[in-house]
Amino acid sequence: MVCLAVAFGASAKFRWGPTVGVNFEKFSWRQNLMGNSMLVGGNVGVMGEVMIPGIGFGFDFALKYLNHGGRVNFSDKPIWSSDGIKNTDLRMQVIQVPVNIRFKWTRMNGLESTFAPFVFGGPEFNFNVATTDCAAVKSRAATVGLTVGLGIELFRRYQIMGSYVWDMTDDMKVRKLNDFYGRLEGWKVDFAVLF
Repeated sequence: MVCLAVAFGASAKFRWGPTVGVNFEKFSWRQNLMGNSMLVGGNVGVMGEVMIPGIGFGFDFALKYLNHGGRVNFSDKPIWSSDGIKNTDLRMQVIQVPVNIRFKWTRMNGLESTFAPFVFGGPEFNFNVATTDCAAVKSRAATVGLTVGLGIELFRRYQIMGSYVWDMTDDMKVRKLNDFYGRLEGWKVDFAVLF
């Protein structure tokens, strides 16, 4: 077991660098009581990648600041409009730690030095820093999401990634109703430069 760990450590290649992205997300509520739509947000941070040469498997991880959320049409229902609560852009600012397993095609007869496609997936751990002030809801301090995506690496340095993300735990709870929670889901496009 120790020999395997030493061999992995000696052959694994670690790289890191800045990452930036844009996300398109909306809330998915436990019951369909009000309309909601997508909001555009962004993220910025530092990403690391560890790959095992020759077999194409590895993992990536990051530390990001993420601004995401969705537009909720509270005025659709009297339960909220009677309190003067209108349609609201519910945004959450979080510190995010994604950890993904990835597979990169690295045996393409030298073509991988120009471009190498890859797939990835894994959990995202979100720690809420700030949330839009809205009397209708309260947010969770921490949530867990799941992401699945694909990407391409250009010239062994630049990575462009697209993924679908959905939260596995609830992000928001409506104050007036029991068992009425919302989870964020949507698309992300990220760009990273690894050294």
